[in-house]
Amino acid sequence: MLPLAAVFATWALYHPNSATTPLFLALAIPFLVLAALFGLPPLRRAVVTAPVMRALSRIFPKMSDTERTALDAGTVWWDAELFSGKPNWSRILEFTPKPLSPREQSFLDHEVRELLALVDDYDVHQKGDLSPAAWDFIKKKKFMGIIIPESYGGLGFSALANSTIVTRISTHSTTAAVTVMVPNSLGPAELLLHYGTDEQKKTYLPRLAVGDEVPCFALTEPHAGSDAGGMQAVGVVCKGTFQGREITGMRLSWDKRYITLAPVATLIGLAFKLRDPERLLGGEVELGITCALIPRSTPGVEIGERHDPMSTPFLNGPTRGKDVFVPLEFIIGGAKMAGQGWRMLMECLSAGRSISLPANACGGAQLATRVIGAYGTVREQFNLSIGRFEGVEAPIARIAGTTYWMNAMRKVTAGAVDAGEKPAVISAIAKHWSTEAARRVIADAMDVQGGAAICKGPRNTLAYAYQGIPIGITVEGANILTRTMIVFGQGAIRCHPFAFQEMEAARKKDLAAFDTAFFGHVNFVLRNGARSFVLGLTGGALASVPKGGESGRVLKELARLSASFALVADGCMGTLGGSLKRKEMITGRLADALAWMYVAACVVKRFEDDGRPKRDEAFFRWSTREALWQVQEALAGVLDNLPNRMAAMTLRPAVFPLGKRLCPPGDRVVAACARAILDGGEARLALTPDVATPEATKPGLGALENALALTVASHGTREKLRNAVKAGTLERAAELDLVAPALAKKVISPDEANALRAAAAARDDVIQVDSFGPEAYRALRG
Repeated sequence: MLPLAAVFATWALYHPNSATTPLFLALAIPFLVLAALFGLPPLRRAVVTAPVMRALSRIFPKMSDTERTALDAGTVWWDAELFSGKPNWSRILEFTPKPLSPREQSFLDHEVRELLALVDDYDVHQKGDLSPAAWDFIKKKKFMGIIIPESYGGLGFSALANSTIVTRISTHSTTAAVTVMVPNSLGPAELLLHYGTDEQKKTYLPRLAVGDEVPCFALTEPHAGSDAGGMQAVGVVCKGTFQGREITGMRLSWDKRYITLAPVATLIGLAFKLRDPERLLGGEVELGITCALIPRSTPGVEIGERHDPMSTPFLNGPTRGKDVFVPLEFIIGGAKMAGQGWRMLMECLSAGRSISLPANACGGAQLATRVIGAYGTVREQFNLSIGRFEGVEAPIARIAGTTYWMNAMRKVTAGAVDAGEKPAVISAIAKHWSTEAARRVIADAMDVQGGAAICKGPRNTLAYAYQGIPIGITVEGANILTRTMIVFGQGAIRCHPFAFQEMEAARKKDLAAFDTAFFGHVNFVLRNGARSFVLGLTGGALASVPKGGESGRVLKELARLSASFALVADGCMGTLGGSLKRKEMITGRLADALAWMYVAACVVKRFEDDGRPKRDEAFFRWSTREALWQVQEALAGVLDNLPNRMAAMTLRPAVFPLGKRLCPPGDRVVAACARAILDGGEARLALTPDVATPEATKPGLGALENALALTVASHGTREKLRNAVKAGTLERAAELDLVAPALAKKVISPDEANALRAAAAARDDVIQVDSFGPEAYRALRG
């Protein structure tokens, strides 16, 4: 503004007698006023910033102490780049996750393989638990101490190793995977490592590492599910007698449910609200959420009953206590950590949610991919493998493409944790989108297998995975809440470069800080509006990205969508203010956009890190086109439903100047993606590295893999028979009826005939389903 004012004033000065001089002076004056108003910080703050701060203070969302603690927990990582509107691609593309160590790889190759050999998942479901041999092996080999450092007797493995171990086990048995992952997720060991006293660490960590203590963590209650802060479990600081001594301690009462490993736990991690009505600790009466370790043997503890979560027999149940008196030393971290439980939980959850459930979901997806790649080849109808039908190709492509991006996201996210991040928003994305993707993958796999998938028995490979899907959807933050409240709710404040600064400055009535943040925000919005519009006109072509080829094209589209996302997010925050957090359908769509941008970035990273292998091209194309289209649809959905229609009409040309140009994966991409995992190709194995193939004699996956190998080996022989029929050498007949005349006419050799018969027998075997007599069926039903 000042340069324009100078131009007008200078012209008037050098042309005093011109007829247009009054006009130029009239133009110069308002520009000079505006230049002074906005160019002189003291004047700007008094005249502009102060009333703006007062106005915005009324519409900024009010945060409770628990919300503020949740926002402060964890770290901001790549998600901030997506919120910036101009991502620094090198931050993720040049990021090198810590690889598995030789010791970790050996554990996967030996101990994990040995555990899987001890677990027959069908038998586990019939008996309602892992076998004693499996339990003993889990404890002896320190599966419960994956995250516990070697100095305390644990394995001390990386986040990636933890994730890969859980992924590999979950391809075989959800029950075994949950049994292993829970002690290494949010719970006593994790909390002790970060907050425990030296004495607590020395006492409990070595025992937890080898299973001498079996942990559980009791957080959820009948009246406190997703709203964990609303828990009714209470502790009262008071005098009492413990083991014959008069001490200052806590009298605890609780009623917890859905607690995994509770039926066999010997050490209960308990979250409760602590009060000090007599101020024995010398501070506040309401101390807040606190975490303590309660031995099972403590008088008054009730534990041992089981829930039945979707008939998936991992050990899960309630625990209760009434007036249980324990020392203050039972608080994790000692008495000084009284009231710090919510912060402890939020900080640990930011990292832990990145590992366990995404890994479990990836294991299920890998299993489905391995199974359907084989079944789609060996199962034939109308003389054609069912995987070759276009209608079947669509779900097979979704299975394969989704599994590709799920594993890409799992490894990048675990790598971030190994790098020291506690990515609160990214971990919520990983948890929600992985478990939702697993639900879709398993449902598609069930559709492809049809009747064979719905009849339980030793031959069934998918039913138990399908049965357990809702569990992952529900735990560690129900997915509906995670999507509609956490991902964008935390992301908008934590990851936005100015929003939190503005809110904090307004709360503290810091005019100078608010002035800096607000006008930075204004510039940010204008920049992203211009960037979104220009990149939208050019399809992102003008964006500067570090890669070329297909990866470069994806990054350019992501650069455009990032600018559009940042602009739309600001439009929503600016027009809805504090009411945005109640517009959960809007925030859910914004979360979708953010999550799918992260998915696309992880896919590009995987493809580039792997050296752009040709075998993965179809998966890369399907995944990136799906992700980019999902981002577009999410942003369009926000604009279609933004209550302030004038704002929506203003934003739309900047976001979609040429309309919605992106499409989901087309038919050719779908067909290529599906066919990549059929016929026993290397892509199927590369996509499912954590699936251990059982012996060929075992029903289920082992027999299916054997049938696939025999069928693929006999492709050439079957082609000879078809050609002979076409040439008139053999009369048209069923395939096995052609073998004898083909031998007689030397169309095929005796070895080829034997291989053909073996393949047909194997195919016939794997399409069979289990059936049971009346007595056996009643036994199955318990």
